[in-house]
Amino acid sequence: MPRKITSKSRNMTGFIILIMAVALLVIAIGSLAVGRYALKLDEIFAIISNRLFGVPSSYSEASATVLINVRTPRLLAAIFVGAALSVAGAAYQGLFRNPMVSPDLLGASAGAGFGAAISLLLGRSMIEVQIVSFLFGLTAVAITYAVGSKVSRGDNSTMSLVLTGIVVSSLFQAFITIIKYVADPNSKLPTITYWLMGGLNSIGLEDLPLLVIPILIGLIPMLLLRYKLNLLAFGDEEAKAIGVDTKKLRLIFVITATLVTSASVAACGMIGWVGLVIPHLARMIVGPNYKTLLPVSVLLGAIFLLLIDNVSRCLFSVEIPLSVLTALFGAPFFLSLLMKGKKGWV
Repeated sequence: MPRKITSKSRNMTGFIILIMAVALLVIAIGSLAVGRYALKLDEIFAIISNRLFGVPSSYSEASATVLINVRTPRLLAAIFVGAALSVAGAAYQGLFRNPMVSPDLLGASAGAGFGAAISLLLGRSMIEVQIVSFLFGLTAVAITYAVGSKVSRGDNSTMSLVLTGIVVSSLFQAFITIIKYVADPNSKLPTITYWLMGGLNSIGLEDLPLLVIPILIGLIPMLLLRYKLNLLAFGDEEAKAIGVDTKKLRLIFVITATLVTSASVAACGMIGWVGLVIPHLARMIVGPNYKTLLPVSVLLGAIFLLLIDNVSRCLFSVEIPLSVLTALFGAPFFLSLLMKGKKGWV
C-alpha cells in the first residue's frame, strides 16, 4: 500500500513557491545579461521600457538585436521546456506509480528525434523540422497506446503500456541510428548528431509559437487535474471505488504529457534527465502532494534548464549540448538518491 499523502503547511508551501518565482525572475534577468555579448542591466531595462512602453531611452541597436532576437527567445524556450519536461515527468511518475519514469517512457522523445533526423537528412527548413518532429512524437505515443491497449490483459494494462513504450522507443532509436549511418559524414551527420544532443541556440522568435502553444495546451489540463494524481497513489481499485475513471484519467495525462514532450523535443532536441530528476527534487522540497508538487515542478524545471543553458553558452567558447550538462548533474543526483534509499516518492 502506498504511504499516506502529506504535504508542507499551506503557508510554507506558498512561501516556497513565492521564493522560487522570485528566483526565476532574477535568474531570467541575469540570463538576458550574460553571454559572449554582455549586456548591462540598465541597458536591458532601457530596451524593454522603450520597446514595450515607448519610454525614450538611449541604447545601441546591436544590443537591442541581441536582446530581442537572440536572448529573449532562448530565455522563453528554456523556461517553457524546463517546466514542460518537469511536469510531464512528475505526472508520469504518479500515473505509473514508478519513480524511474521519465517523459520519454512511451516513445515521444524517440519518435520526435526520428522525425527531426529524417527532416535534417532531407535538408528541410527548421520550421519543417520542428513540425515533422512534433508529429512523429505524437505518432510514436499513438502507436504505443494502440498496441499497449491491444495486448493488455486485465489489471496489467499499465505494465503493458510501459513495455510497449520501451519497444516503440527502441524501434525509433534504431531508425535514428539508420538515419545517422546513411547521412553524409561531412555535412548532414554533424548537424543531426548535434541537434539530437539538445540545444537552444537555434531558437528564434518565429519558433516560439510552435513551442509555446502545444506546451500550454498540455500544461494547463495537467495543472488543473493534478489533485487527481493523488488518488492514483492508492491504486486503481481504490481510485475506482471513489468514482475516478482511471482509464480516462490516464489517457488525458498521456495525451497532455505527450504534447509537451513532443513540442519540447521538436524545438530543442532530446534533453534528458530533466523530467526524471526535477520531480524528485521537488518532492524533497514540498512533499509528495501533487497539488503542490506540479506547480513547484514548473518553477524548478524552468530554473534548472535556464541555469543549465547559461552554463552551456558561457562556460566555453563553443556551446556544450544541454543533454551533456543535464546528465552531469542528473546522474550523480539520482545516484545519491538511490544510495540514500529514499522512500515515499509517490
